[in-house]
Amino acid sequence: MTNLTALVIDDERNLIRSIRFALMDQGIEVLGAGTAREGLELATSEQPDVILLDLGLPDLSGLELLPRLRQTLPEIPVIMISAHGDTRSAVRAVKEGALDYITKPFEWDELVVLIRRSSEHSRMARELSFHRQRHRHTHRLVGNSPQMERLRQTLEQIGRSSGKTVLISGPSGTGKALVARSLHDVRFADAPFIEINCAALPEQLIEAELFGAERGAYTGATQHRNGLIALADGGTLFLDEVGELPLPLQAKLLSFLENRSYRPIGSSREVQADVVVMAATNRDLKSEVEHGTFRSDLYYRLNILPISAPPLAERSDDIPLLMHHFSQQFAAQEGCEPPAWSPEALQLLHHYDWPGNVRELRNLVERITILHPGQNILPRHLPDELQTDTDAAPQPAAYTEAVEDKERQLILAALQETGGHKGLAAERLGISRHALKRRIQRLGL
Repeated sequence: MTNLTALVIDDERNLIRSIRFALMDQGIEVLGAGTAREGLELATSEQPDVILLDLGLPDLSGLELLPRLRQTLPEIPVIMISAHGDTRSAVRAVKEGALDYITKPFEWDELVVLIRRSSEHSRMARELSFHRQRHRHTHRLVGNSPQMERLRQTLEQIGRSSGKTVLISGPSGTGKALVARSLHDVRFADAPFIEINCAALPEQLIEAELFGAERGAYTGATQHRNGLIALADGGTLFLDEVGELPLPLQAKLLSFLENRSYRPIGSSREVQADVVVMAATNRDLKSEVEHGTFRSDLYYRLNILPISAPPLAERSDDIPLLMHHFSQQFAAQEGCEPPAWSPEALQLLHHYDWPGNVRELRNLVERITILHPGQNILPRHLPDELQTDTDAAPQPAAYTEAVEDKERQLILAALQETGGHKGLAAERLGISRHALKRRIQRLGL
């Protein structure tokens, strides 16, 4: 059954026929065009999943047709076909918008992998585009899991309300600042978003930062200073790590939340500010209240509109979208090709518990993009901590005895080919030596 369509634009008809024949059994339908004009017409009418474009065409060069394809069909990935020795032009094409290139003569297996990878890249890009359009205000939040859909719905509801105090809770690395910014975008078209990390400054500086100070109010105050509340007037003040706020300042913050007025340090006059206050914490503030380290009245005043940022382990279905998003982001930043993630690597990432949440995932993608740009990422490219629980991860319901037998055959074949050397066998299988050892024990080999 055909599940992909590839358009080959090449004046070598024999090559098109060979590609069509070779990919027939792979579920890939091949359309052919011998000229740039014919290729552009077919691409527009048929909307293929992938376009393979030869550099040398009789009417236009591939480099001349590429920008027309990118302008007309920006979401369809283009793979350049170059003759041996002409890779410089192919690399130039990649810089100008082609997703990848392949050099003649090429291996059919390599071509299939490239087509499927390019199609998956395009699908993920379209899915991200769809969700960003659908949630135009919350486009910063990547993911379509039920948890993220509920979060978006909550943000839209709160954003349409008149409520001005929000408490965002969740473990470190879940993106609480991103949630706050997304909620701000729902409510305001053009208004200030002012952020302060309550754990980053000493007590005396936090007060001045928040409320401002008059000249001479304290040593070093040589002029009047507006506080962040004044700067946020008409918009949002985001208090990150509010659980770290010292008790004396908690009282002053509570007073401000009650009537939206405050006094700068050293001033005798009250200042009004129309500010939405969003606070975030990774602490259990109820427990902090019980231990006397957080004021109960401030907690209940902040907790009028609570929002929870879900841990990544609870929305692991979002991992592929996040990987694609961060891969594209860091590849653009580094000026390189994004890495491709093998199914085996993605499975490890799916089963990992992510104690550092999205921040940990983002850091991993940045590291992989820098160290292995454009490469097919296998389990051996991943840090050891992601491989330690491979066999402890719950197996899907479809994991049958036949799959286990296939795994046993692969391991035995790798051991035979390497003369029983477990390190070399693990490298050939694309897993760590420790993971191979656990598999051998589990399979009773």
